[in-house]
Amino acid sequence: MTDRLSESGEPIKPVYGPDDLPPDLAERLGKPGSYPFTRGVYPNMYTGRPWTTRQYAGFGTAKESNERYKDLVAAGAGGLSVAFDLPTQMGYDSDDPVASGEIGKVGVAIDSLEDMRILFDGIPLDKVSTSMTINAPASVLLLLYQLTAEQQGVEGPKLTGTLQNDVLKEYIARGTYIYPPRPSLRMVSDIFAYCQDEMPRWNTISISGYHMAEAGATPAQEIAFTLANGVAYVEAAMKAGLHVDDFAPRLSFFFVARTTFLEEVAKFRAARRIWAKIMRERFGAENPKSLMLRFHTQTAGVQLTAQQPEVNLIRVAVQALGAVLGGTQSLHTNSYDEAIALPTVKAATLAVRTQQVLAYETDVTSTVDPFAGSYAVESMTDAVERQAIDLINMVEDRGGAVSAIEQGFQKGEIERSAYKVACEIEDGSRTVVGVNQFRSESEEHYVPLRVNPLIEAEQRERLSRLRAGRDNAAVDQALKDLRDAAAGSDNVMFPMRDALRSLATVGEVCHALRDVWGVHVPNDAF
Repeated sequence: MTDRLSESGEPIKPVYGPDDLPPDLAERLGKPGSYPFTRGVYPNMYTGRPWTTRQYAGFGTAKESNERYKDLVAAGAGGLSVAFDLPTQMGYDSDDPVASGEIGKVGVAIDSLEDMRILFDGIPLDKVSTSMTINAPASVLLLLYQLTAEQQGVEGPKLTGTLQNDVLKEYIARGTYIYPPRPSLRMVSDIFAYCQDEMPRWNTISISGYHMAEAGATPAQEIAFTLANGVAYVEAAMKAGLHVDDFAPRLSFFFVARTTFLEEVAKFRAARRIWAKIMRERFGAENPKSLMLRFHTQTAGVQLTAQQPEVNLIRVAVQALGAVLGGTQSLHTNSYDEAIALPTVKAATLAVRTQQVLAYETDVTSTVDPFAGSYAVESMTDAVERQAIDLINMVEDRGGAVSAIEQGFQKGEIERSAYKVACEIEDGSRTVVGVNQFRSESEEHYVPLRVNPLIEAEQRERLSRLRAGRDNAAVDQALKDLRDAAAGSDNVMFPMRDALRSLATVGEVCHALRDVWGVHVPNDAF
């Protein structure tokens, strides 16, 4: 009988037994909520309360997205997750020529404090946890959120949520970077320091493997390159004078959940164990919260198909179950129609219902880490851990995450893995239901959600009125103060907040930093 290979290339045995378990299994497992956190970061996990049901949403204008958020909250979503359009992600205003044709397409268009206020109108920010998927201009959107909350009468210490703020993975897999890596790391450190006093309950970064996985990374590559980036962020913060136990408890992570269920469970357990060891042994962290790898999971968008889209409901349910059994802290379930267009309200509601069935109709919340001691899962956890540690060491041998990025190492490794998967789908050795096997000749007609193209003109008009009605001399002075801080060593968050409060736009703030820091130009070797 031939062993099947896992996504990371390790043999999966047809039968596992006691000989596959390490002799020090009890030590490697520990107890739930205790070092090395293999079995979960909290002692009671979901037996106390389920994971946070979080839905990623945003499209068109701030008003349209606000209506969708209210629908999701009414459907039972426990947290919001904001998708921003491409111009916002790249630090451009909606009236910039570069932004033409992309306004509101893959997320909501946010140009100013006025837009952010509309986006969260009627949503109590002291009661709702918000995640924002934004990276290069993360500081700008975080401050707009804080200023919006202030207008609601909610002070920073009451705000809870997560800022993705993981720019290093943009150079590896996603591409929505602005500045070169080193000033971008300085910006991340400034956010850490700012939130320590201003927004102490806020998760200041979500170090993300999800996008690497979507680009083709194996499970071992996903956690290895993500944790290597995490090391770089910790080093940058400590170099800036922060003590590890002052900021590390607010670090969080973001991973994918694929349909390869058993390996995904093993991946999450291995990631917790590796991170705990890194933080204790390399950085000398003493606070147990500094050692915990807390993470959000999103089901695998790249595995959804436009063919027979209803089959995606089954894929998403399996992926979500893997995330839950792997011990995620929050979860986004993709909508079945995302391979075709922006999700409809019906599809988004079904995605929330998927999580609710898992949480309230199954018994997965009855016991902590039900796979602990499993011959197969423990062996696979060890295998993923070994591979990931080898890859982390390869990154270190190249001078760390930033230097390895500049050399194109992580990107090259992921591209090779992606090419292998594409070839397997093409030659039929990897089955994708409805695509290369079990196809249907008659596909049901699907009516996708479309973004109104008129919103581009609407956003431009809103910007024109904003610029005409504000104190432009105050904006110019605030932007000058921001450039001066960026050229020196002061924390840029404070002058940036002043600029945004005076109604400077997202693009104007990002251009001020471009003037000082420049823009990243990819290495041709990539």
